[in-house]
Amino acid sequence: MNKIITIGREFGSGGREFGRRLAEELHYEYYDKEIITEIAKHTSLSEEYIKQVVECKPHHLYPITIGHSINFVESYQVNQIQQIFEAQCEILKNLAMKSNCVIVGRCADYILKDFHPFRIFVYANIDSRIKRCMERKEEDENYTYAKWKKKINKIDSNRAKYYGFYAEAKWGDKTNYDLCINTTDTNIKEIVPVIAKIFKD
Repeated sequence: MNKIITIGREFGSGGREFGRRLAEELHYEYYDKEIITEIAKHTSLSEEYIKQVVECKPHHLYPITIGHSINFVESYQVNQIQQIFEAQCEILKNLAMKSNCVIVGRCADYILKDFHPFRIFVYANIDSRIKRCMERKEEDENYTYAKWKKKINKIDSNRAKYYGFYAEAKWGDKTNYDLCINTTDTNIKEIVPVIAKIFKD
């Protein structure tokens, strides 16, 4: 069976960078945003809509059509949400069967539980996360400390709700992971080779 590493992460903790660098160090395949693209191909739904679904608790999504009754919209939406999750499950399982890989987010630890992945959760204190976000912000993200904190908390809350909705487990609970990594004031590039030794024969 292929070696699968799943990465759960708090927003701004550097989990995505950690996953990418770990995959490079181990010469594993790396999957993150590519999964959204593949789901779009499978479902014919837009990547933006899929991203909204996988980053929110499903039944809190706003209607995506107009001119129909609320009941029709809700029923249509539920079907699409289920379609997205089923496509996500199929894609992740296919990727896991292809080769050794690192997968970031997407409830991968739950979906691939039968593959016995090594489950990592990356976290950091709020000051460190805000600092990292400010250093890597987009041009239009001229947020204050308070606005970054609000954004980080909202994104983490949505991730927790989505994970809890499908996995029926608590996102970020240390008992659900094989390794929890605190990246507070840490140079991720420097710690990856150390962590990678766990997976090298």
